[in-house]
Amino acid sequence: MSRAAFLGALAALASCAGPRAGAPGAPAPAAGEHGPAITFAPETLVATPLDVELAGKNDEELFAVGTAAFGSGDFRRAAGAFARLVDLFPGSPHHAAALYDAGLSYERTGDWMLALERFRALEKGWEGPDALEASFRIAECQYHLEDLPAARAKLDEIAARPRLGAGDRVRALAQRGVVELEMGKLDQAEATLRSAVGAYQAAADQERLDEYYAAQAQYYLGEVYGRWFRALPLETASGDEALLGKQLEDKAEMLLSAQGHYLRAIRFGNDTWAVASGFRIGELYDGLRAQLVDAPLPQGLSDEEAVAYRKELRARLKVLATKAITAYEQTLQRASRSGVDDLRFLADAQASLERLRKVLAEDAGNAM
Repeated sequence: MSRAAFLGALAALASCAGPRAGAPGAPAPAAGEHGPAITFAPETLVATPLDVELAGKNDEELFAVGTAAFGSGDFRRAAGAFARLVDLFPGSPHHAAALYDAGLSYERTGDWMLALERFRALEKGWEGPDALEASFRIAECQYHLEDLPAARAKLDEIAARPRLGAGDRVRALAQRGVVELEMGKLDQAEATLRSAVGAYQAAADQERLDEYYAAQAQYYLGEVYGRWFRALPLETASGDEALLGKQLEDKAEMLLSAQGHYLRAIRFGNDTWAVASGFRIGELYDGLRAQLVDAPLPQGLSDEEAVAYRKELRARLKVLATKAITAYEQTLQRASRSGVDDLRFLADAQASLERLRKVLAEDAGNAM
């Protein structure tokens, strides 16, 4: 394929082990067969300073200690106080609240299995808003424990509850879509996330809903299309001009679809998802530019033609770098105004912004 034809297509885009002792196939040795039996000293439990502090306190005192510790960010102390209240005072008027707060405290310390146990007890033994929230938290714990099928089943069960409020249904569907995306079920994730957005839109005309989960659903629709976008190939070295043109067209269409969902997430006005979406838009253009810059050269170019091709290619791809820079700049500005400090995105946005500015400066110098 000629250099001119290729650049024209770009322009259209703008070990094995034996049986274990005690395992099947490895019978236990008979008594005395290998000498005297080995015995171990009983385990000695050592009281921690927190155990000593909480010993002897009644339910009111434990609840006060836990509440104060949670408020000050001492989540391990809070978990100890709330868990002791739950275990020792099942008839306390604080029992349900302590179950919930113990679960939250364990979440903050990353003890997801302990949190799951407390939320399950709350869901089983109580009714009302706290029990519903416990159901959502169970799915959250299962997600972090990487038991994605269980998390999906729990969210599916929540979404199917007949008297579930509209906002909670949007939340359940949005979170189920996220889990399906993590499971690699992209088609199912897309359908579920669109259902979440549809449920929000249907209810928004009748009542005021929190936009958080609708924005989350739009963001993750962007993630679905972003994955499809990145999976599309570009055969720059094949010499097939028609194939490359079609591939570029498909990439552009998928990029714009992903961008459209990110922009809809931004329009909800939720700063958390707006910052995340802005970064992803920049990443789309940045990634496409990098893929094209690093792609193999068309076949048959001389050394001189290859240098000229690379130079012209970088010039034509300036528009992608500019779009990425704009998205990164806007993301960092919004994060600064709103106080969003999500390090998953901001550090990468700053580094990418500086890298692209340097690239454009170098390209400008080489063009002179």
